[in-house]
Amino acid sequence: MRHCVTRNSLFSFLTKSFATMSDKKRKATSATAQPSAKQQKLACTKEAKKEKATGWLQDLVKQHRSNNKDMKVNKKRVRLISDAQQTKQDSEGVLYWMLRDQRVQDNWALIHAQRLASKKNLPLHVCFCLFAPKSELSTLRHYSFMLKGLEEVEKECKSLDIQFHLLSGSAGKVLPGFVSNRGFGAVVTDFSPLREPLKWLDDVKNSLPDDVPLIQVDAHNIVPCWVASPKLEYAARTMRGKLTKLLPEFLTDFPMVEKHPYTATKKANPVEWAKTLASLQVDRTVDEPEWAQPGTMSGMAMLESFIDVRLKLFGTQRNDPNAAALSQLSPWIRFGYLSAQRVALQVQHGGKNASQSVAPFIEELVVRRELTDNFCFYNDKYDSVEGAYEWAQKSLKDHAKDKRPYLYTREQLEKAKTHDKLWNAAQYQMVSEGKMHGFLRMYWAKKILEWTSSPEEALSIALYLNDRYELDGQDPNGFVGCMWSICGTHDRGWAERPVFGKIRYMNYKGCLRKFDVPKFEKKYCPKGL
Repeated sequence: MRHCVTRNSLFSFLTKSFATMSDKKRKATSATAQPSAKQQKLACTKEAKKEKATGWLQDLVKQHRSNNKDMKVNKKRVRLISDAQQTKQDSEGVLYWMLRDQRVQDNWALIHAQRLASKKNLPLHVCFCLFAPKSELSTLRHYSFMLKGLEEVEKECKSLDIQFHLLSGSAGKVLPGFVSNRGFGAVVTDFSPLREPLKWLDDVKNSLPDDVPLIQVDAHNIVPCWVASPKLEYAARTMRGKLTKLLPEFLTDFPMVEKHPYTATKKANPVEWAKTLASLQVDRTVDEPEWAQPGTMSGMAMLESFIDVRLKLFGTQRNDPNAAALSQLSPWIRFGYLSAQRVALQVQHGGKNASQSVAPFIEELVVRRELTDNFCFYNDKYDSVEGAYEWAQKSLKDHAKDKRPYLYTREQLEKAKTHDKLWNAAQYQMVSEGKMHGFLRMYWAKKILEWTSSPEEALSIALYLNDRYELDGQDPNGFVGCMWSICGTHDRGWAERPVFGKIRYMNYKGCLRKFDVPKFEKKYCPKGL
């Protein structure tokens, strides 16, 4: 029981933190005359109307950043990857290699890079390495969403006198030469726990000039992954307490990325974004969904609408696929357009009238999400049955030859050709909208285990479908979501049954008890099915 820190304790910490901030503000104004009750009500009404105006969040966040311009980057968030430690003498600038966190503001990696450049009186540059491998997972859906968001990044960088470069090719091949040719004195990058980005990091490290330091900043997690825990955590209950203890140190507001004071003599080439997108060899049959507009501005608008409209429903209706109760923020967090730290701050600040929703939302945003980075960082078999716990591997192996009630091929599943209308509807939602409801993702993946010939095949198909169609696919959340559903990761053993063994079971009847299944089926299943 020593690891069992409750969700409420996490919420309690957050509540106290924000209460402390409010107390400081109250003390600062205590010397002034107190308004009457009527005046207070009128002031509250005016403030509420002001906040409800579209765009209120952008203005509020800008003010928060301005108020925190002297905020320092926590040194524990930064780690040196190379042997070189000091910025190269007589260099032409500092480079931020943007990878996972594709935004300008609320980005600890870019903040660190700007301060490093300013300290050395150097220009600041940002680059992104565009590489689209030949794969069924390389789709127009993902690359259009990414490039249109990066176009917004380029515009904001230009307004701040920061040079933005779009490089063509994998980072290991194009970045070291770019650094040498431009004479950069240091490279700062952000953090991803996934296999491919870690390989890029290693390739860049091995090919950079010996006197150019490579610095990594975890700008994605609220608590840096390597600080939150030095090892693979077993479950949310073992991670929650560690995060709760560290949040007072790391859950702070951000300073502004400001107009850079040192201008580059070598300018970046303007990017022809439409031409670049048209040139990519990607699968264009998986098109862009209409509901999700790329970029930080759209992500902030989605966050604003969540706080204003859906947050109050999240606590009681988040598991109902028919209810508009979810934040819908995962695509923007996945591409780094939104900082999860910013989301946590604003939900807590704006969720005073939805207290029953704030705790479960913070649990998902902070504990569950950062647990997925922990799993992928410390387990290199994060997308394999071999990466599951021993009890789960044994149980799945013991039941590998159990008779399946139905057997479907990958093609049948992809085209939603099963006997189960709810499953088909969930698959259609993912294919058409690029985002399946969170509750149904669990049911969907568990049925794949039940309807395929082996756990290995089930996991392979689930990851393929998730990563091909979900806007937030190819991300630690997706890998761990499939591993939880099929391999029991971060879960415990349950009553043994055919096919599933001790893996948690879900069925159609259980869904009927949870929500109006026919209503969802009617909305998403094509007529005649």
